[in-house]
Amino acid sequence: MGIHMLHRRTAMATAIVSALLAPVPAVAARASTAQVPPACRSTRNPELAARMSRDIRAVLSSRQGTVAMAVRDDNSDLTCALASERRYDSASVVKVTIMEATLQRADELQRSLTEWERANVQPMIMTSDNTAAQHLWNDLGRTCLGRFLDRVGTRRTELGPAGYWGLTRTTAADQMRLLGVLSSAGSFLKSRAYGLKLLNQVREDQRWGVPAGMPRKLQAHIKNGWLPRSTHGWRVHSVGVFTGSERTYRIVVLSHDNPTMAYGVRTIERIAQVVHRGLNRGRGAVQGLTPENRISEVSDGSAPRGPVPGWDEPERGATP
Repeated sequence: MGIHMLHRRTAMATAIVSALLAPVPAVAARASTAQVPPACRSTRNPELAARMSRDIRAVLSSRQGTVAMAVRDDNSDLTCALASERRYDSASVVKVTIMEATLQRADELQRSLTEWERANVQPMIMTSDNTAAQHLWNDLGRTCLGRFLDRVGTRRTELGPAGYWGLTRTTAADQMRLLGVLSSAGSFLKSRAYGLKLLNQVREDQRWGVPAGMPRKLQAHIKNGWLPRSTHGWRVHSVGVFTGSERTYRIVVLSHDNPTMAYGVRTIERIAQVVHRGLNRGRGAVQGLTPENRISEVSDGSAPRGPVPGWDEPERGATP
């Protein structure tokens, strides 16, 4: 073999090895996202489901943090689920559960809410009052709350220890079931209209999150949670029912590992924009993204920042 041929073969071998060891080009990495199972499905409108899945993936591809979501729209038979069985500290979104359990107890006793119950339920929802939430949590007790969760069919929601209601662990799927108690015409909750009314009257500075991108002629019934802790950074959650003459749908987004509250809010709002735009094509948005200078970086106060002995350990790893 001549010296020139040997050099040529050596050069070719080096080139092949270099190509095999080189990093995967960015375009190829992006193409692999096409293999991710769709987040959304619809038997009536598969094109809508495919488009929304693609848009949600695009939003999340540029965001940090750990996110779970669920969407349900009866009109189009659309459902979206992304890590919907992963558990998160509930923070203040558990106040919806406390409200529903209080309403259900009154229904079972065939009575209206007492003056004391109304005096606590209203500020708990409308201004996210923690003292009112504690009063109702104590009054209901774990047995009553657990029985209510069983009736709803929640699968992975676990009540927080002792008085730590903000450390109740929940999932996007379970939050979707809890919102269904308020939005379903066949719901067992007789006083669901009152619950929706309170969620529609949440004060202005707490109306960020899933209403972003909502079009005109819809009413938003929402509750949010925002809690920083020593592990997993900020928990930022937003759940809501959207009602109108043409359709009713639900959106749930739970997140943690956010570096700031504002960062978590923006992630949720970009997901919400995709959902509202997909379900309301041709209708302009009445609510945009919340300006960052209007987002507080103060905790909702629903749980302590540090660890709670015997409770925080199972959360590590944030496994689904």
